Order: sequence, then structure tokens, then C-alpha cells
Amino acid sequence: MADDTQRPSDELLRLAAAYGVTPDYWGFDGTRREVSADTLRGVLRALGVDASSPARVALAIAHVEDMPWRRVLPPIVVVREGRQGHVPVHVTHGDPVEVWLELDPEVGGGRREVAQADVYVEPRTVDGRLVGRATFTLPADLPLGWHEVHAEGPSAHTRSPVVVTPARLELPAALHERRAWGFMAQLYSVRSHASWGIGDLADLADLGWLAGRRCGADFLLINPLHASEPTVPVTPSPYLPTTRRFVSPLYIRVEDVRETAYLSAADRSLVEWSAETVLALDTDPGPIDRDAVWTAKRAALEVVFAAPRSAARQAAFAQFKEDQGAGLDGFALWCALAERYEGVPWPAEAQDPTSTLVTAARTELADRIEFHRWLQWVADCQLAEAQQAALDGGMALGIMHDLAVGAHPQGADSWALADVLARGATVGAPPDMYNQQGQDWSQPPWHPDALARAAYRPYRDMLRTVLRHAGAIRIDHVIGLFRLWWVPEGHSPAEGAYVRYDHEALVGILALEAHRAGAVVIGEDLGVVEPWVRDYLSERGILGTSVLWFEHDMTGGPLAPEHYRPLVLATVTTHDLPPSAGYLAGEHVALRERLGLLTEPVETVRAAARVERDRMMALLVERGFLGADPSEREVVEALHRWVMATPSVLLGVSLADAVGERRAQNQPGTDQEYPNWKVPLADGSGQVVLIEDLFDTPRLRSLVSVLRSRH
Repeated sequence: MADDTQRPSDELLRLAAAYGVTPDYWGFDGTRREVSADTLRGVLRALGVDASSPARVALAIAHVEDMPWRRVLPPIVVVREGRQGHVPVHVTHGDPVEVWLELDPEVGGGRREVAQADVYVEPRTVDGRLVGRATFTLPADLPLGWHEVHAEGPSAHTRSPVVVTPARLELPAALHERRAWGFMAQLYSVRSHASWGIGDLADLADLGWLAGRRCGADFLLINPLHASEPTVPVTPSPYLPTTRRFVSPLYIRVEDVRETAYLSAADRSLVEWSAETVLALDTDPGPIDRDAVWTAKRAALEVVFAAPRSAARQAAFAQFKEDQGAGLDGFALWCALAERYEGVPWPAEAQDPTSTLVTAARTELADRIEFHRWLQWVADCQLAEAQQAALDGGMALGIMHDLAVGAHPQGADSWALADVLARGATVGAPPDMYNQQGQDWSQPPWHPDALARAAYRPYRDMLRTVLRHAGAIRIDHVIGLFRLWWVPEGHSPAEGAYVRYDHEALVGILALEAHRAGAVVIGEDLGVVEPWVRDYLSERGILGTSVLWFEHDMTGGPLAPEHYRPLVLATVTTHDLPPSAGYLAGEHVALRERLGLLTEPVETVRAAARVERDRMMALLVERGFLGADPSEREVVEALHRWVMATPSVLLGVSLADAVGERRAQNQPGTDQEYPNWKVPLADGSGQVVLIEDLFDTPRLRSLVSVLRSRH
């Protein structure tokens, strides 16, 4: 509980509520916790609100309450298909106003009249002007899409987007007919003899086709492919990218770029020499060296970029640039600046995309900007080929992409989207049983009001790019579409507060863009999530996530399979735990002990892990999923039989489990202490498993036979 001297005043609470800042929350232990006045002021400061004194608070309250009345139209209106929406229109009191809709050209365009509703609202004096509010009712039969509402009158001449979103995102017909299962893989870890030391998009195509054709898998869930820095060192975490919209060129297969085949002998030698420096890494069981890989690939890709393209290829590149527009231009410019200032601090003027310095750089760095645009086009082409290969292999969904929570505080998104991101606070999580000091993920959050003022276009554009070649998308920390834990500058992660977002808008736009892309959406809703949130997501057709080790009944024991939610992606494990073989052996305890991450005596934690494992083993035997004196392989297969017995519509199988890997990909709470996101796919003995051998390994074939026996 907050100290009495830190309890916020009623006026501060009123101001916080107006900006969606929650003054209390329920902790992981079931206790209600209050947020201190200091934290509320810090969060409000990050929102651009001065709450430093009672007078400032009073002024800020007056401002926020007048704000809607200063706008003729809301910045955006989001409604569900089949429902009437209401649009408040503010004009000088007594002035007439005409309101109509221009429909989305993608659904045929046209004009629709909008009728005024008989709703009286008392006029309000704002900035010395008496302002009236008229309410207009949108038709309930509007098609899905991005429309525009127009308001015209003596004191009105403006327009705003009206977004009609699906009432529910329906599952593909194939998922109504049968349970779908698929592999979950960290793409960088799954290599072939032709990889350049890291799994790439050609490997993704092979993996998808083979998993579908030889195993009957319906999807392949991979780590986020978001772009990292264009220079070294390369941040290894896929969940701390420089941008969430664009793809890391680290995943490009150089030899599959068409122009590579037509290089001169001299230029081909340059590409081959670059490859030779990293090809040997494919069989190295040690940590993946992204810096070496990117150094080699960048040199080779620069050679290929300089080669001439056919007229058709050049036209396709030009069309891609036009489709991606200013977002691609801004990202490519940031990459060119990052190269210019590699290893040195950026000048203050370079931090501002509108500065004279940056304007001049657009001309001075034109060739490098074009190179980075080209890299995105090449990656996009190879992503399209990978998705097609997965579908050609018989998958129902194909590639399931992963969307990270946020981006690096010094990255491209933070630079280009500064006007819709909050400054002075970062995203994190309150204390929980695994991280009792809370977590600070260092990423700047969306500014709720600024994002709405931008009509959610940066969010929409990001979704459209990620969904271009996706059969499904997993939204990491989907609760972030409802609320995020903001940690104000100068505060510990435990001294944060939740800031609420317009979930109807964020979830609705997500559903609309997924509907247009024909993609399934899965929300990672693990951890402390308000129960109504799961109900809401289910109502909107957004699937949830269930992990066997995190699903418990009222007694604290494993949840019976028949009690799992139907509309989820159910899995045995997750990338934040060791694979099942390692988890059963207590690796999650041993690793945290070695790294000094335990907050309780190791004997206590080991005992709890033994109890958890023994209860699970007993239930597996009781259900007939496991016999006497089982091998490690048989136990792992029994755990998957448990998940197969659930009604869950999707079943995810870790590729690491399929080959007997024991090492975790990520240990939360660490940075350099553990090789997070650098562990190549290997079997239980530490021998690297390449794609050429993957689907012939006895362990994978045995697990697949179990999965297909009840499919």
C-alpha cells in the first residue's frame, strides 16, 4: 500500500482518471495495491500533463474536460459492423452543420447521408465561445473499412476517419472441421547447410513446406522478424527491435535474390568470399554470432544491390516503395543515419526527423536510403515465397508471425513515431512471483491520446505490413491493447501504474486488418489478466494462449485438459522456459540458481519443482497417457497427449521439444549473463540439428506420429 503521505488528492485522482491512469491494481498475490501520488504525477508528466501543484492540477482538469469541445469531430470513430455509431459534432452554438460519409474506395466508395439524432446536450463555453453539440447517427449497415465522415457549416469544415470493424473475426473453415497443430520455432536457430550461420527466409520456406508435407502441420509459429540495427552490434532479442513494422534483412538468403544469379564472375566471387566467413557456423553448437553474420551478409547484399535489375523487377520494386510510402522512406533514412553515426553519439539535430540536418541527409545519403528500401523489398519477396511454400506443403494457415510489445528506445520507431510515443516513461510489468521487483522493458509506450489524434494510422500501417504474408499473427502481451504498465522516469519497475487504452479501437482495427489479410489472431494472454479481457477477446474472435505448466485448477494442481478454453493456442511450453526435457530435469531451477535469480532458498524452489513434476507425472499415468518406468521421450510425448486432450482449436509444438533440446532460448531477468536468443537448435546431446536432417530424426518422427494419431 502507498504511504499515507503519498496518497493522491481527489483532484489528482480525477485528473488521472481523465487520462486513463489507474490509481490502483490487483497484484499477483491477490492483494489490492495503491499507486502513490508521486507515481501518478510521473505518469501524467510522461503524458505531457503538468500535475506538479494543486493549481496545475486544476488547470489540467479544465483543459482535458474542454478538449472534446474544441474539436468539431472526434479524431477517429471506431464502430463494430452491424451497430449504429454516434458522432458528436461541435460547432458554435446555433450554427447549422451538414454531415455525410464518404465510403472506403476499397469497398466501392460512394456517399452516404448521416441523420442527426434527437439528443440535446447543454452547450458549453470554451475559450470564450459558446459551443453546441449535435449528435449524428451512423447507419448500421455500413461495410467494413476505413470511411470518412465530413462536417460542413459556418463554423465547421473538417473530416475524420470512421472505421467499421468486424463484430467477430471468424476462424477459417478448415479450423471448424478439425483441430490444427503446428510447430513453434525460433527461426534464427533453425539452420541448413546453406545458411550463413543463422536461420533465414529460405530456411523458413523449406521448414514450412516440409512440416506441412511430411508431418501434416497446419502452421509454423516463428519469433518476431522485426528489424534490428543496420550496424553491429546487433541486438539479439527479437522482442527489442528497432522497428516492429519492417523486417530484419539479417534473414535474407543472398543466393535467392534473382540478381545474384547474373553477377559477373568478379562480383560472384565477392559474394562467395563473404559466405565463406560464416557458412562454417551452421554446424557450430555455440551461441549464434549475429554480428559476424550481418557483417558478411551486408557486404554481399551491397554487391547484389549494385547489379542491374530487369524492367519488371525494377517496376515491382517501385510498386513496393509506393505501397509502403512514407513509413518505408523514414525507416530507410533512419538506417542510413545509423550507419553515418555508427559508434558515435547522434548530434541533437539528427534526433529530429524534421531538422535541417536530416533534410540535407535525405539527399546526401540517397544511395544508402535506396539500399535499405531495397533490402525491405527483397525480404518481402522472400517472405511471400515462404508463406506460399508453407501453403503448397498443405498447411491450413502457413506462417504465424509474432508481434512484439514495443521497440527499442533509440530505434527507428522511436525516432520516426516520436509524436505518437510517450516520453519519460517505459513499458514494463508489476512485481510477480517470478520477478518480485517488477520489470522494465525499456520500450516507450504508445501515447493513447496522440495515437488517437493520428487516427491510429501508425498502428494500422504496422499491422498491414506484418500481416502481408501471414496466415496468422500472435500478439505478444495482448493485454497491452487494454492497458500497459508505465514506469515513470526515475522510478523502479515496482513504482509504476497502469495506463488504459481504447481497446475497442485497438482490437477492432486489429480484427479489421486481420480480416482483410485472411489471418487468424492469437493473443498472448498469460499472467495477470482481468477475466473480462479474455471474455472480450473471445467474443471478438481473438484466440488466447494456454501453456500446460501455467494452467492450474482451484487446488493449484494441473488443470484437467477438458477444462481448457476452446479458443486458444495450447502448448506444453514457451520460449521463456527450458524445453520440456530440460524443464522436467529441473533446468529452470538450476539455471536461475547459477545466475543468482532466485528470491527463495534453492532447496525450497527445487522441492516445489519436484512436487509440480510429480503431480503432473501421476496425472499422466492416471489418464493412461504414460506407462511405468517411462523414458524422457515418452514423458514429453505424454505431455503433448495431455494438451491434445483439450478442446483447444490450435495446438503448438515446440521444435526444441521435437528434437530433445534441453537449453532455454531465453532466461527472463538476464541480459549478458545468459546467451539469450542465441541458442542454435540441437538435440539432447548438444549436437546441432540442421533442416536437412530435422524431419528424419527418430524423436521428431515419434512425436509427430503421436500428434497425427488423434488428428
